[in-house]
Amino acid sequence: MSIKAHILVVDDETDILELIKYNLTKEKYTVTCLTTGEEAIRVFRNELPDLMILDLMLPGMDGLEVCKILKNDERTLNVPIIMLSAKGDESDIVVGLELGADDYITKPFSPKILLARIKAVLQRSRKSTPSDEESPLRIAGLSIFPERHEVTLDGEQVNLTVTEFRILHFLARRPGWVFTRYQIVDAVRGEHYPVTERSVDVHIVSLRKKLGDFGVAIETVWGVGYRFHNTQD
Repeated sequence: MSIKAHILVVDDETDILELIKYNLTKEKYTVTCLTTGEEAIRVFRNELPDLMILDLMLPGMDGLEVCKILKNDERTLNVPIIMLSAKGDESDIVVGLELGADDYITKPFSPKILLARIKAVLQRSRKSTPSDEESPLRIAGLSIFPERHEVTLDGEQVNLTVTEFRILHFLARRPGWVFTRYQIVDAVRGEHYPVTERSVDVHIVSLRKKLGDFGVAIETVWGVGYRFHNTQD
């Protein structure tokens, strides 16, 4: 790409900020460094960066709260967020992904791996998709609008996280097909994403809850994974 992305880096450890800024600047990215969650939200909304690297443990408002606020704002929900934290337990990763984070990297980290993850996330967020994947899907009372990342059910908007939307869209495009959890992860986040099977289950549970009675269209195929059942059949 001729114009490199603008990346917002939020961490309260100055040595980490300097390390990340040094490596990103070498790759010609534009970098803005911040140390608090409150600053992150204000600058994020004003500047709409291409990507944010967000530390989990921040003074005052933590990274999870920052992610939650930004992913529930229509203006900012589509900007990818990579969470960075010393907390690597499965439960922490699941919470971050459930809130809509696009990747999760644990400290200590390799700058080369961080750069590779940034490049992969930016490519996924910018890549153009075939026209059939951009066309609205309408199934019974459910409407999915890929170009707007919007879902309505019986005319009412359903508020989904970016990951929930991608999972629903992926399954609904291929009604009746059965996909394993790892196939779903690869499809919505790219291959080799470091995520557990449980996190897919968490997103599915949340999707079903938000879809209400229509949630039964997302069927569990025991021992395999999930499929979307076209309720019009």
